[in-house]
Amino acid sequence: MSSFFQTLQFSTEKSRQQLIQSVIIQDALRGEVTRGQYLAFLGQAYHHVRHTVPLLMACGSRLGPSHEWLKLAITEYIEEEYGHEQWILNDIAAAGGNPTAVKASKPHITTQAMVAYAYHQVDRKNPVGFFGMVHVLEGTSTALATLAAEKIQTNLALPDSAFSYLTSHGSLDLEHVKFFETLMNQLTSPEDKQAVIDTADAVYHLYGEMFRALPQSNSDALFDEVAA
Repeated sequence: MSSFFQTLQFSTEKSRQQLIQSVIIQDALRGEVTRGQYLAFLGQAYHHVRHTVPLLMACGSRLGPSHEWLKLAITEYIEEEYGHEQWILNDIAAAGGNPTAVKASKPHITTQAMVAYAYHQVDRKNPVGFFGMVHVLEGTSTALATLAAEKIQTNLALPDSAFSYLTSHGSLDLEHVKFFETLMNQLTSPEDKQAVIDTADAVYHLYGEMFRALPQSNSDALFDEVAA
C-alpha cells in the first residue's frame, strides 16, 4: 500500500511536468537565460517568498487541537524560512539589480494570484491544504535549483553571492523534503489529504503561470524595474 506522500506525488505528476516543461525553466536548466530574466525571476520570488512566514503563521493559527503535531512542525518551518526574502534582495544586488526598486514594485498578477490562492486556502478552506504549496515550492526547488544555478552562473559570470537563494534551496534541501514526507504520511483525514493534493495541483499551475509571465527575450521589458 502506497504512502500518502507517494499518492501526492502520483496525483500531481501531470501538473508538475507542465511546470517543469515551461520554456524559461528549460532554458534555465541549460543556462540559457539573460541577466534580466534572472533578475525578473528573483523579483517575483521576493514577492511570494516574503509571504511564506505570514502564511505559515496563519496556517498554524487555524489548526485545531487534533493537529498539534503539525503546529510544532510549522514552528520549525518558520524558524527555517524567516528572512529568506532578504537573501533574495541580496542576490538581486549582487547580480547588478536594484533591490530597493524591487521592494517598492508591484508583483506581477500571476504572482499575486498564487499568493492570494494560498491565503484563501488557509483562511476560507482547509489550512492543512497549505502544505500542498510547500510541496510544490520545496520539491521543485530541490529538484531544479542547484542545477539551474550552476548553469546560469557559468553563463552569466555572476558571483556566488548572486545565488544564495537558489543554492540554499537546492540539493542541500533534501533533508527538508524528507521531513515534509514524514509529515504528510502522518495525515489521516481524507479531507486533509485531498486538500493537500488540490492545493498542490493549483499551485503547480499558478507557479507555472508566473514562470510563463517572465521575460522571454532581451526585448521583453515586463520587469525592467529590477534592473539597476
